[in-house]
Amino acid sequence: MEYPLLTAALVCVSLLAAAFALLLVRQRRVTVNTGRRGEQLLAELRAREEEGRHLLHRRLPAIVEAQTNQAVTVPGPLRAFNGEDPHRELLVAISELTGQTRRDAAESAAATLRAMMRTVQNLAGEQQVLISAMEEHHDDPDVLDGLLGLDHANSQLGRRAQATAVLCGSWPGLQRSAATLTDVVRGATGRIRDYVRVQIPAPSDTAVVSQAVEPVVLAVAELLDNGARHSQPGSPVHVSFQQAHNGLAIVIDDAGVGMTVEAVQRAGWLLEGHGGQDIAALGVPPRIGFAVIGVLSRRYGFRVSVDMRSPFGGVRAVLFLPSELLTRAAVPAPQEVPSLAAPASPAAITPSPTPHLRVPAPEPQPAEPAEELGTTAHGLPRRRRRAPVAGAATTTLSVPVQPPAAPEPAESPVNHSPVATATAWQRGTRQGRASSTDDERDFQ
Repeated sequence: MEYPLLTAALVCVSLLAAAFALLLVRQRRVTVNTGRRGEQLLAELRAREEEGRHLLHRRLPAIVEAQTNQAVTVPGPLRAFNGEDPHRELLVAISELTGQTRRDAAESAAATLRAMMRTVQNLAGEQQVLISAMEEHHDDPDVLDGLLGLDHANSQLGRRAQATAVLCGSWPGLQRSAATLTDVVRGATGRIRDYVRVQIPAPSDTAVVSQAVEPVVLAVAELLDNGARHSQPGSPVHVSFQQAHNGLAIVIDDAGVGMTVEAVQRAGWLLEGHGGQDIAALGVPPRIGFAVIGVLSRRYGFRVSVDMRSPFGGVRAVLFLPSELLTRAAVPAPQEVPSLAAPASPAAITPSPTPHLRVPAPEPQPAEPAEELGTTAHGLPRRRRRAPVAGAATTTLSVPVQPPAAPEPAESPVNHSPVATATAWQRGTRQGRASSTDDERDFQ
């Protein structure tokens, strides 16, 4: 009896030991698998946290900046889960939301600035009228010098307000007739601070059509101002015209500090017309020069480019006008000016053995009272004029003279300064008006 019981007990103990061993092995395997799974989950959690930081500090700022600068590249995810970007839908939603918000803010800011600049333009126009009236009224050199300075400063103020209004979606606001390229450059030069440094080219008979005159003047003024501001105070800003087979280019060279490759790329992006969507993206304070030129060039059909190939070591800016924006300027008829020269019109020349000299009449003297000579058949008094009227100064006499052997330079202490010229012009205008008034009174 004892032997079978012992055998049964040993069998039971063996079975229990085997079952316990199996349980230990299974528990060991479960523990190992659980540890591995925990490590995987921990690594995935760390990867997601790192992806979140990458999204917050790199991808989102890049998306916001890419809306104003197309050169910015938005980085992708650090790790693709199941072959897809885990934040793709989130980034698309944020991009659309921020884009719409930025567009709304830009439109609101542009509308506000446009209304403000319209008021400033109106005030500048009224001020210009007052200054012009004072320039016609005063002929004192000191007073006229100050008025000319105010006129120049007011022109610069009007240009800045006009440029800001154009950037905000407004139109230039001025309508002109066709003007030659030389007049366009002169008009642009008068709107910048350092106008004396601009070297204007020789007169050209090529003109800009009327609808593009003011936009081209404003664009050239911005380019000239940019070249003058970023170069030495004493260095010139050279302007030239370059003919092409399908248009004409206005080339502006300065001797400034130049531009970096990044600055040239950004300038090209702005000159293509991409800078008018958001004024806040132009810096603080905003640099609106290239952006305004880009808006005008896209609207009116001309092209502007800048590079670092100026022969003076600075920047070369080229404004290209296609043939559609060009025309021929009408040559004005020559006006007859009293001078020691031949007659103004060839048709007025008559054959003569000796040339004729047009001599101005003597200076007018104060008229004496006319002498009474009775009356006519109709009862009107007869009078004899004893002195020439003031308006007779424009009468010329044809006197035959012998041509001089050689012209001699005349020495004349004439002051050719702008103030003296303007003063003389004002005085001459007043004398002409007074003469016209005296003639009207004599014929009444």
